[in-house]
Amino acid sequence: MKGRKLNIWLVLAIAILALFLVFVVFPIALILYKSVLMEDGNISFSYFTKFLSKKFYWSTLINSFKVTIASTLVSAVLGLIMAYVLKSIKIKGSKFINILIVISYLSPPFIGAYAWVQLLGRNGFITRILNSISNVKLSGIYGFSGIVLVFSLQSFPLVYMYISGALKNLDNSLNEAAESLGCSVFQRVRRVIVPLVMPTLLASSLLVFMRVFSDFGTPMLIGEGYKTFPVLLYSQFMGEVSTDDHFAAALCVIVIVITLVMFFLQKFIGNRLTYSMSALKPMQSQKAKGLRNILAHGFVYLVVLVAILPQLTVITTSFLETRGASYTGQFTLENYKNILMPKNLPILSNTYLYGLTAILLIVVLGVLISYLTVRKKSVLTSILDTLTMFPYIIPGSVLGIAFLYAFNKQPLLLSGTAIIIIISLCIRRLPYTIRSSTAIIGQISPSIEEAAISLGSTEAKTFLKVTVPMMLAGVLSGAIMSWITLISELSSSIILYTSKTQTLTVAIYVEVIRSNFGSAAAYSTILTVTSVLSLLLFFKLTGSEDISV
Repeated sequence: MKGRKLNIWLVLAIAILALFLVFVVFPIALILYKSVLMEDGNISFSYFTKFLSKKFYWSTLINSFKVTIASTLVSAVLGLIMAYVLKSIKIKGSKFINILIVISYLSPPFIGAYAWVQLLGRNGFITRILNSISNVKLSGIYGFSGIVLVFSLQSFPLVYMYISGALKNLDNSLNEAAESLGCSVFQRVRRVIVPLVMPTLLASSLLVFMRVFSDFGTPMLIGEGYKTFPVLLYSQFMGEVSTDDHFAAALCVIVIVITLVMFFLQKFIGNRLTYSMSALKPMQSQKAKGLRNILAHGFVYLVVLVAILPQLTVITTSFLETRGASYTGQFTLENYKNILMPKNLPILSNTYLYGLTAILLIVVLGVLISYLTVRKKSVLTSILDTLTMFPYIIPGSVLGIAFLYAFNKQPLLLSGTAIIIIISLCIRRLPYTIRSSTAIIGQISPSIEEAAISLGSTEAKTFLKVTVPMMLAGVLSGAIMSWITLISELSSSIILYTSKTQTLTVAIYVEVIRSNFGSAAAYSTILTVTSVLSLLLFFKLTGSEDISV
């Protein structure tokens, strides 16, 4: 009997490991092989030499680093200041502000780029106003500064959420001691707060770095002449003029190496530089007076307004009549009638059907993998735990290209099907649920399961009847957050989709490229409303008032 119990978990571990070998290791190994395989069948590093020898190619990598570093720095500073102000000063409507900040983060970056084009493009609403009151004709938001603006406003909430979590564990007596010694607010923040939260700040900044570096939607829409590395990768693989699969594979390898370095750097910071803080006297927000109160409220409201402005713009313009790429100013429901036509309804059904199927798989696999890695530790489960993190490291566009390389012929002919998109969504978002499930299992004492087994229950029955129900609330709330990011996925879906498997994010991107801004705004509004309702459900299930990591 005991051998059979052990065999069940061994079979599960082997089966899940086999899935990851097929859908993660094999596609990535194929990319590595294709990057050094010449047309004549010989092995060579000439594709890497080609990249390094031409400025047109390697300059895109330099551009990506410039954009990413600038965006990360702005996000880090803005996220830190916002977290500290909201944690130390009572801001009216702080609960609502938290929701708005999270919504601005969960919205895909390319939607923000599209909305800012509507506001600050050459013919944007704000641009036209500024041009009418000044003699200088503004060129718009395009290029380096525009990309950094969009990425910074969309990424600072991630730093904000991490720092908010760290500040919850900060002992405020240290802050008070510095104040009693005559330190000003600025000095206390610089000498006390920042050093204490620095590991968290660095870790969250590295996450922003990895996210921004691999995004191609924003530079594609507003980069114009400022070409970044992900745009080069996309154009080499999906370009209309010319494509080179082997060169695209070499570019994928370069991206993987860079993101791996950043990931291990993040792990180093997380393991070596973090330390536990015991909040004997947690920081409490205090009511400020006078100018400090006005400045704090003004700063928070202004940042949140600018961050949420793309969503407000998208919702507003979805009700405006369009003629070509311009708006007439007349309110209408025509945009929604267009996207709800029978021929477009599959786009909505695909989004929700693929998303729900992927989430179901994510929950089942996430619970099983976390249980195996925590309760059934072995060499096999350790390998499984490491493999499950690879999709977290690898950019979505690279995973999409890898899937097309691996599954475009028999016996696994999946390209062009709904299955390949569902698997991609599942693989991409699974690490988040695994980590949250692992944390929950760590809080459940093994003695509870041992007690059930001692009363005659089998190990499998104990897992299903005792462990899973105790995990369920946390797993479901984590699944909702995975769902919100999942339905906003573009980078892999844009590589894998066909006319029959379009999702909302792909449809939005396609409509923006075609300058059908009315339809794009209507699709974006549906996506935003879905995210908001899902977020409210998250708050309801968890009973929390904000999100901190």
